[in-house]
Amino acid sequence: MYQYFNGYIIREGTQNIPADQVERLFIDAGWVRRTPEWQKEKFTLIFQNSTWAYTVWDDNEMIGMVRVLSDQVMAATIMDLAVHSSHRGKGIGQKLVGLCLQKLPHGDWFAHTSSNNYSFYEQLGFEVKDPNHNGTCAYYGYIEARKAGHR
Repeated sequence: MYQYFNGYIIREGTQNIPADQVERLFIDAGWVRRTPEWQKEKFTLIFQNSTWAYTVWDDNEMIGMVRVLSDQVMAATIMDLAVHSSHRGKGIGQKLVGLCLQKLPHGDWFAHTSSNNYSFYEQLGFEVKDPNHNGTCAYYGYIEARKAGHR
């Protein structure tokens, strides 16, 4: 499945994600550097072993991604959310998290992140669980459902 968003293409799926495109995003995010050639397949395997994933494309260049691990019933964790620095501030990260929340709207969502990303997640309805350290942000779908009168 794919959809358009602000001139970009968002693809849903965990298969056939090019390792070089993922590595490029991870380098830009500061998560990796100089990955040995024999280890580069991990960038494809992390997607294959994820529950859900979305990638964002500007022509043939992957400029954003999110991947999720979940039991698909009660809980899910955003493992990686990255938008290339040249495309930040355009709502891409918010769109990706929104697509994730739609997959399990009444479930508990978690994102382990650094403190400089807390305000981003708080804007999306997540609570910061430990504001003094790098930690977890949580979104409780059942609470949101109750507020909306669904429970």
